[in-house]
Amino acid sequence: MQLSKRLQNLKPSATIAMSAKARELKAQGLDIISLSIGEPDFNTPDFIKDAAKKALDENYTAYTPIAGYPELKEAIVKKFKRDNQIDYTANQIVVSTGAKQSIYNVLQAIVDDGDEVIIPTPYWVSYSDIVELSGGTPKFVEATLENDFKITPAQLEAAITDKTKAIIYSSPCNPSGSVYTKEELQGLATVLAKHPNVIIISDEIYEHIVYGEKNVSIASFPEVYNQTVTVNGLAKAFAMTGWRIGFIGAPAWLAKACETLQGQVTSGTNAIAQRAAITALEADPSSVKYMIDAFAERRELMIGWAKEIPGFKVNEPKGAFYLFPDVSETFGKTYNGVTINNADDLALYILEYAQVAIVSGSAFGSKECIRISYAASVEELQEAMSRIKKALS
Repeated sequence: MQLSKRLQNLKPSATIAMSAKARELKAQGLDIISLSIGEPDFNTPDFIKDAAKKALDENYTAYTPIAGYPELKEAIVKKFKRDNQIDYTANQIVVSTGAKQSIYNVLQAIVDDGDEVIIPTPYWVSYSDIVELSGGTPKFVEATLENDFKITPAQLEAAITDKTKAIIYSSPCNPSGSVYTKEELQGLATVLAKHPNVIIISDEIYEHIVYGEKNVSIASFPEVYNQTVTVNGLAKAFAMTGWRIGFIGAPAWLAKACETLQGQVTSGTNAIAQRAAITALEADPSSVKYMIDAFAERRELMIGWAKEIPGFKVNEPKGAFYLFPDVSETFGKTYNGVTINNADDLALYILEYAQVAIVSGSAFGSKECIRISYAASVEELQEAMSRIKKALS
């Protein structure tokens, strides 16, 4: 039997693949420390779990509205106003099975064959593949460590052509942890406002995991509000990765299109998860501050440990829970009889000789880097970085 061409060209997610490899090696009895997956190492807060139990007791077990329960959509509207200074109405909200489906819905709804979608690098692994699945062509714009992995208005302007349909980016960024400031976003918004047919897809799933200034949403700038889709969810800040709740705020015509598409693919999102999500969104964000504080402590430690590793160059991530060091100084060198030619080689070498699972930056469009998650205990992180340092010394 022959698979479709689009499936033949589709690559497995590199982060999921490395996580699966780490689990496989652990099952073989090896002492693997996995720092490859983007998942908080906390349990979902009890008050959210209690809401799910209550929903079960109240028999929320039937099909749900395709775009989400009205009460959840209203909670999302209030959340956008409270946290992001964006005014949406319920008909601009679509709840999906995770933010990944939200992004898939949007790109499927707007991209035709041959359309270009601008993707600043580094980028979350699935962006380019979802663009290609939608028939589009990714157009990468490189951001380097020297620029804190953020593109400039001039770079953006130069990348826009008559084929450009959208731009997609994350801030706080997975994998780099970079956060665009208000002034930097204003610069990008000024460029994009001159191109009102270009849809802006702003992935803000890490918005609450910031160290310093509060995250700013580009949809809060009036000049680009009507062309912006704000993507968010509960996975990261509320430690709800397995609950699969994502959502968008979008122009009403695009939200309706996403709802129509979703109605033919998955229909409405899990009923119990939606009811729990209402409770999570109505809570003050300070209810999960203990997680952010823990990540902040680990970040400081990880930056210090990374600077001690030969061949690592690191910036200071302002959000998320990743380090994204430039490791190009290791290329061409030989360790324990293994020559490192690129970041892929280094990731495999670290897995084999340090027994630490990380992800090559090539999966994120940055071939000189690796991504290290610090969503793990301080003890595990210290041991992992000690092993990596030893393997590269």
